[in-house]
Amino acid sequence: MSRAAVTLNSGALAGIALTVAAVACFAILDTTTKYVGASVPLLMALWFRYAFQAVATSVVVLPLRGLSVLRTAHPKFQLLRGLLLLSASVFAFFSLRYMQVGEFTAIVMIVPLVITLLAATILGERVSALRWSLVVGGFAGTLMIIRPWHDNFDWASLLPIGVVLCSSGFQVLTSQLAKTEDPVTMHLYTGWVGALLASLALPFVWVALPSWSLWGWLVVMGCAASIGHFMLIVAYKRTQASTLTPYLYAQVGFAMLGGWLAFSHVPDRWALLGIAMIALCGALGAWLAVREGKVLIQPAES
Repeated sequence: MSRAAVTLNSGALAGIALTVAAVACFAILDTTTKYVGASVPLLMALWFRYAFQAVATSVVVLPLRGLSVLRTAHPKFQLLRGLLLLSASVFAFFSLRYMQVGEFTAIVMIVPLVITLLAATILGERVSALRWSLVVGGFAGTLMIIRPWHDNFDWASLLPIGVVLCSSGFQVLTSQLAKTEDPVTMHLYTGWVGALLASLALPFVWVALPSWSLWGWLVVMGCAASIGHFMLIVAYKRTQASTLTPYLYAQVGFAMLGGWLAFSHVPDRWALLGIAMIALCGALGAWLAVREGKVLIQPAES
């Protein structure tokens, strides 16, 4: 085997390992969010999550890159991108108050399938019959989790749809900006836009926390978000998105594990079937994208 092939394989393996570690961090973020949300105002927790990420990223990036890293040709789109992700996070934080982590994560994972739908209806891209069937399968899995026909259906179960819609817009905009913008610059703006906008609500939601342990869990949230985003950026620098995208669905497994460890929750058989359908359709969609040579868009995190 040539030295170039060994380097390529090493880069791909490192990228995959970083991706799996990143989605484990995102599952920790969501699990901790659900735990903290029972005692901390959600908008206060949201502010801490973005402020921690913004400050941590700045401390790491600015000494290395200087203020030049803030240069962008599209400040309005950077603001819109940050607003979309912040909106997705608001929906996610409220969703996790009412839903279990595994089911929530699975629903959010239909984002790439929704983007396929948007590409066909808005951008006019040609979508194969197999891709349409995967989109239908993903939405069918979502219905099995939400079950609007069930007697115990709660309208709060629809909150993750807000995450999906905001995340889809975020990803489409990201794919356009990534053609000309530095990913580190985009990541830096995302954190600060979220932190500054969330600060507007902070005076109305701030409360004294009843225990120092809650501050510790807020730090865990901030670390999980910051480290997860950083590892994902490094992973996408190591190897192609088409190689990494299928491994993003490992987040569903980590989320179910987190829900079991933290809340002793195991999804029922219908939810498990829905989760399996979403993961299968999403992974097959990623595999098709590899075959078709398309650029893959990653699901957004909260």
